[in-house]
Amino acid sequence: MLCSTQIWAQQDKEGPKVGLVLSGGGAKGLAHIGVLKKLEETGVRVDYIGGTSMGAIIGGLYAAGYSARELDSIFRSTDFDVLISDEVPRHAMTFYEREDTEKYAVTLPFDNFKLSFPSSISKGQNLYNLFSRLLLHVNEVEDFDKLPIPFFCVATNIETGEEVILDSGYLPRAIRASGALPSLFSPVTIDNTILIDGGVTNNYPVDEVKAMGADIIIGVDVQDTLVDRKELKSALAILNQISNFNTIEDMVNKREKTDIYIKPDIKDFSMVSFDEGASILEAGEVAAQPWEEQLRQIAQQQGSSKAAVIPKMLLDEFFVSEVNIMGNENYTRSYILGKLKLRPGTKISQDSFRDGINNLSATENFDVIDYRFIKDTKGSEGYRIDFKVKENSTRHFIRFGAHYDDLYKSAVLVNLTRKRLFTNNDVMSLDIGLGDNLRYDFNYYIDKGYYWSVGFNSSYNTFEQGVNRDFIIESSVSNEEDFINEVELEYRDFNNQLFVQTVFARTFMLRLGGEYKWLRYLSETFGIDEDAQPRTIFEDSHYVSVYGQMKYDTYDNKFYPSSGFFFDGDFHWYLLGEGANKTFEPFSIAKAQIGFAFEPINKISILLSTEGGFKIGDRTTPSLDFFVGGYGFKPLNNIIELYGYEPLSLRGDTFLKALINVDYEFIKDNHIIASGNIANVGDQLFDTGEWIDSIDYTGYALGYGLETFFGPVEVKYSYSPELKSDEWLVNIGFRF
Repeated sequence: MLCSTQIWAQQDKEGPKVGLVLSGGGAKGLAHIGVLKKLEETGVRVDYIGGTSMGAIIGGLYAAGYSARELDSIFRSTDFDVLISDEVPRHAMTFYEREDTEKYAVTLPFDNFKLSFPSSISKGQNLYNLFSRLLLHVNEVEDFDKLPIPFFCVATNIETGEEVILDSGYLPRAIRASGALPSLFSPVTIDNTILIDGGVTNNYPVDEVKAMGADIIIGVDVQDTLVDRKELKSALAILNQISNFNTIEDMVNKREKTDIYIKPDIKDFSMVSFDEGASILEAGEVAAQPWEEQLRQIAQQQGSSKAAVIPKMLLDEFFVSEVNIMGNENYTRSYILGKLKLRPGTKISQDSFRDGINNLSATENFDVIDYRFIKDTKGSEGYRIDFKVKENSTRHFIRFGAHYDDLYKSAVLVNLTRKRLFTNNDVMSLDIGLGDNLRYDFNYYIDKGYYWSVGFNSSYNTFEQGVNRDFIIESSVSNEEDFINEVELEYRDFNNQLFVQTVFARTFMLRLGGEYKWLRYLSETFGIDEDAQPRTIFEDSHYVSVYGQMKYDTYDNKFYPSSGFFFDGDFHWYLLGEGANKTFEPFSIAKAQIGFAFEPINKISILLSTEGGFKIGDRTTPSLDFFVGGYGFKPLNNIIELYGYEPLSLRGDTFLKALINVDYEFIKDNHIIASGNIANVGDQLFDTGEWIDSIDYTGYALGYGLETFFGPVEVKYSYSPELKSDEWLVNIGFRF
């Protein structure tokens, strides 16, 4: 250990060589940045760096030329929840992936009908994306001794338990491997060796740094210490204590080999306390402060010599000269390029490239998406991108969800998904909703990437809902029983669609297809049918139509958007009708919705939305009219939400609606929402001019919403001035 009066003899004209040892410790490793700030402040030149886990990440970036102040800025602006969880921004997903993430709460492998669990919580893709972008300027440095500061990091061979020193190769991959904490991040394969976190074997590589040629060792130790029984209250805490036994015993000897040993006071933080990063960083500065005099002595002997500087290249966009893809067996090159939205011979922004990587990752078809930028040597100013992917061998998945609303009531969702059923790029999915109302939704989709994709959907939906007497009259099935104010309606819909679809820039979708629908609804409230059953059948017909749909969606969050634009337009042309509808004539229904979300003030966002629809042609088929009212259910046919009114309480062949939401996210994922909507609903509103002469229906709502892993949980108070009535609305979970 260094005493306060120790002075080193002059080693050479550059003075003593300083080696820096940075231990692992998860979020606690942010204290390394605070220590680096103090080293820079006192003028100490770091000549060698060795690190493990978070120490490898901080050390690797510092060795590549980032200053402590730049590292401070980078990590303060990083959302670690997104980084660690591999959360993919919504705008980076295609429509198919969005539907999956906004429907299922849990997804588990199910090959050979055996339920299993993922090997890790995160694949570490977002980490790798970040490292690749930040280290582009040293992209072609293979020997880590050639970095501005010579560097190595420690990883562990998961098959043998041996320590692996990574001092060459591709730097982003090396530091990602060193930080592959078991169960949190998936392992990394380098040169056919499967690697995990280096902290398992050597969390403080002091001997290796000394062997690089260091005369003085400065070590920063952010490892956990042993805790007493009061803190051993969970399996994770016990496992962490066991793993620390050998580490802490080793540190007795390693500490003696360290000239300046810095141990920040971070006992009140955990390995995942990234939200307290500023306090952890400050703890590093405080811990280095007592060594300031000794650090200045070292700097004085070193003189003014500094490490070599390589200009950093955080390119906003770059030219892609060539794309190589290796490792793909079942998924074609065009499929992968289509998901990446990457075309050789074009420019692409860093943001778009990252979104493409996230989109490919969101398919869950790849365990590893490794890539490297290679400067084009053919005279171009661009880069060749070499991808190395590892496909996910799992082909079967089982998924679960749960939901409650005032229309479908409660249900549990069970899904079975099979990938590569007939072709390499197809997906088969079957949803079964079990609860108050039995439902199913079957989908088969062949994803052709850049080209037109093909899909088939079959679904069955059912619910029971009380509707007013006007529903019967407008359906032309009234029994003239004036004393009936409300009937209980049983609604059944069986729908099949065959379609082709293409997607542009992940946000715009065009679909064209044909549809067969069987629609049946009845009431057992009154009447006797032809089979002498106590019920009245209002609709029991089969319909055939062709349709087109255009959708544009840049909302950052489907349920609580704070930015983005939304458009959904649908046109159905009903050509055939057969069954109870004896007077069918061809007709069309057009409808559209437009929305815009923005955040005028921090934590307060506003959503403005308008939608409408109308019928063209035959008006003798009221069963496909617009039925308006209610909140929180999955869209079906032309059933439209409206605050202040119960589901299906308003009917007409034309409707117009406008909505405003004011959302205050007072704590992350917690929302207070005030809403107001207006609507006109009726027959031939455009022909009669009634669509604009007055506002017939209004409603307001105030409530609380919580974002959870299984979807939004909402409780809202709703009021209608026209009805002078109120009601409580409850919506739980993703809609399906």
